[in-house]
Amino acid sequence: MAEKKPHTLPPSVIYCFFALGIVSAIAFRAIIVFQRIEPSWVRPVWYVGAIGYMVFFLYRYYISEKRKKAIENFQLIEKVKANTCLTDEDREVVIYLLSSIRKSPENVNYFIIFLLSILAIIADICFAVVK
Repeated sequence: MAEKKPHTLPPSVIYCFFALGIVSAIAFRAIIVFQRIEPSWVRPVWYVGAIGYMVFFLYRYYISEKRKKAIENFQLIEKVKANTCLTDEDREVVIYLLSSIRKSPENVNYFIIFLLSILAIIADICFAVVK
């Protein structure tokens, strides 16, 4: 059975997640400012950052997994090694890139950040209820 050919997401989706990552990063850094000028905004801004990162890193996890599955399902490293159309240098570079993606634990990093974001939100809600 032939594998489904992977495809990239539409640019609008890619840029939306990029913007979400930037907004989340800014939110976490803005907490320092809000602590000084308007402390009541710290928790809402923290939630923007935490939820934004949670969604962003789940998306990054999905992309990382999708890339690794494509490399494995299509046996790309093996095919590139056997292909004679590429120069030896080209083949080495492609093998390096594919091997690096396949071996990288970035997907685990993304998933851990996603889980820690959920735990941080749950902890904050619990602490708010206990007060």
